[in-house]
Amino acid sequence: MDKLLTIKDVAEYLQMSKEKVYKLAQQGKIPVSRIENQWRFRLEKVDAWLEANEMSSIVITAQESAALRIPTRAEPFLKWAGGKGQLLRQYGTFFPKEFNNFLEPFVGGGAVFFHLFNSGRLQGKKKIFLIDSNEELINCYLVIKEDVEKLIKILSSPKFINTEETFYKIRAEEPKDKFERAARTIYLNKTCFNGLYRVNSKGKFNVPFGGYKNPLICNSRNLIAVSSALQNVEILCDDFDRCLKLAKKEDFIYFDPPYQPLNKTSSFTSYTKNPFREEEQRKLCQVFRELDKRGCKVMLSNSDTPLIRKLYKGFRIAIVQAKRAINCKASGRGEINELVILNY
Repeated sequence: MDKLLTIKDVAEYLQMSKEKVYKLAQQGKIPVSRIENQWRFRLEKVDAWLEANEMSSIVITAQESAALRIPTRAEPFLKWAGGKGQLLRQYGTFFPKEFNNFLEPFVGGGAVFFHLFNSGRLQGKKKIFLIDSNEELINCYLVIKEDVEKLIKILSSPKFINTEETFYKIRAEEPKDKFERAARTIYLNKTCFNGLYRVNSKGKFNVPFGGYKNPLICNSRNLIAVSSALQNVEILCDDFDRCLKLAKKEDFIYFDPPYQPLNKTSSFTSYTKNPFREEEQRKLCQVFRELDKRGCKVMLSNSDTPLIRKLYKGFRIAIVQAKRAINCKASGRGEINELVILNY
């Protein structure tokens, strides 16, 4: 059952006075229930109100969150094109029941990692390796793991406001400090068009301003949960073949690479300054086959194209339905087939 909060709990959680919470509840702005003649609040409804009203200036520390004893699920802290959050229910039957270590060489937003962590599948003595070649992304993971409260403090400052002028000013910056870099990356992700991460050939972020009304720039509660989930994780900035130096028999490796384009015009692969072309797809297939020979359990997602089916011929190939949101043409949006390749 969900934890019911008192006015005092909510006041501490939102860093408001009890009088302020009472007034907001009385006005019907914060959903509240009356139980045994006392007001009680449900955490998920308070969070929904928090997000809807862009209360990004509220900083909730790890100590305050722990004091409330509120169990928290860690969720992806960035929106990532191709993120697997929408497919987790379909993926449920594909994840191996038993495995040793877990490696994710294209971690991106980390939806699969967080899902496995939240479900208890990564508890115990397992080693966890999260790998990605995107330096700014990996810097975010490392900073959140190291000192999430310092990051929250920076991200909650008046500097990071949702205006077009501020967006382009921050987009043009190149901070050296790792915490400032992480705050910049998260801010741009929350305020840019469609939460898209894209860089040009020089590695410069070039997505335009999104113009959204109330983006939640600093979700401190989730950042704290993410930091907790990452404490026993090794985070590496490297190419996907790094897993060959780490993976052993019975380890589970999940690959979610930039997808093979469905046609010549759908070639978005620029998460880093080095595009992911057919040559890289073939190299990835070689890594997949090497891991298979070692006795690893390997799962890979990709688009449903003749090349991908040809490369992984002989392995188990399943089809899932994914919703495509990023497309310049309305006809290109909607559900499409994607492939899941498994060697078990």
